[in-house]
Amino acid sequence: MNQNKQVNYVGPFITLVFLFFVVGFLTTANGQFQGPLKEAFLKGAGDLKNTFVTLITFSWFLAYPLTGGVGSAWVTKYGYKGTLIRSIFVMIVGLAVFFLSSWYTVHFPESSVTIASANIPLGFFIFLAGSFIVGASATIMQVVINPYLSACSVKGTQPIQRLAIGGSSNSIGTTIAPFFVSGIVFGGLAMDDIAVSQLQAPFLALVGIMLLIVLILFKLSLPDIQGTKAEVGEKLERSVWSFSHLTLGVIAIFFYVGVEVCIGANINLYAIEQEQLHGAFSFFGLTSLTVFGINFAIPALMATLYWGGMLIGRLVGSSLSKIAPRTQLTVTTILAAALGMIAVFTNNPWLLVAVGLFHSIMWGAIFTLATAQLGKYTSIASGVFMIGVVGGAILPLLQGIFADAAGSWRWTWSIVIFGELFMLYYAIVGSRIKQSAQFDYK
Repeated sequence: MNQNKQVNYVGPFITLVFLFFVVGFLTTANGQFQGPLKEAFLKGAGDLKNTFVTLITFSWFLAYPLTGGVGSAWVTKYGYKGTLIRSIFVMIVGLAVFFLSSWYTVHFPESSVTIASANIPLGFFIFLAGSFIVGASATIMQVVINPYLSACSVKGTQPIQRLAIGGSSNSIGTTIAPFFVSGIVFGGLAMDDIAVSQLQAPFLALVGIMLLIVLILFKLSLPDIQGTKAEVGEKLERSVWSFSHLTLGVIAIFFYVGVEVCIGANINLYAIEQEQLHGAFSFFGLTSLTVFGINFAIPALMATLYWGGMLIGRLVGSSLSKIAPRTQLTVTTILAAALGMIAVFTNNPWLLVAVGLFHSIMWGAIFTLATAQLGKYTSIASGVFMIGVVGGAILPLLQGIFADAAGSWRWTWSIVIFGELFMLYYAIVGSRIKQSAQFDYK
């Protein structure tokens, strides 16, 4: 522990906060491609459009349970810095596959696959592969980022504050991403006017940016933190699953990420449905909004406002050093569940936008509670924790299937309400520590 206090972690802390921005930006950008790609790729999907379009989010978050263990193994073998560099190279490959999906569709427009009544371009499935690969990269990054931010000693901060600061950076990325997709990638065009060819240049630019980040990381110092990971060849005395507060924390994060992504990725589809049923969807009487010379339809803006609410909440949360994580999680889940219920019964998407304010601190609170007193099991627990992130794949997909079956998005938000109630249970009961890794050292 004394060794940790002698190391200056300010530089590594800033580096990982920036990488949290990258993770948030790409996660939300990937989700925001659902609406545009529904028009560009899925014109022949018929009644299965909602199901197929949510596969974009599903493929991304499927990477979390499948590659979280890879991240833990890499941390043990290569250390934190080596693992981060490798994860960025994985991301570069995924971004290149995104580019390939667009290039292939442009040059081979007749290449398609028929599934049930849907005729889907092969390029769409290439895009899904890219989504999985970039999601794998984001998974491995977070196996490093979460425990490192929690454990690195920066003067004047507590673990949940450092995670909240990282979360704020993540939220800046998620807030910017919808503008990037709607305004820059697609130039503010209406959904019907979007062309697949517009995907190519932005993805090549992102490849260049990630290569630059790799070069910077090679030159930066990112020291390992003693006591947060097993050594190579070390045999641990117990299974990480024996810690009930971690096991239930994985389930809690399953629901947290699931409901967060349900709203962030699907609220624009819900708003578009309302617009089609009831006419132009407005924001204080406006049916569109011009920002920096770019015109945005209000449904596209709603996701930005949702992620923006998360940013505001995390900025506030970074100053709440005297309020326990359990208390923060209890209060925010109660308020989020209440807003979700009112939104469903009043059929009002705007109340779901407001939920972002309360989702803001949940990740940091759940991670802090789930990894408390785990010692050398912490890095492995971080990999296990990523398994729960698959909720971001499963719940939005179930919501899309539910929407197709019901013919409406309205009652699908009951999935979100159930998730909020489970997190409330975890805050009050499930996060209590019954087993501590400290006993292994006695």
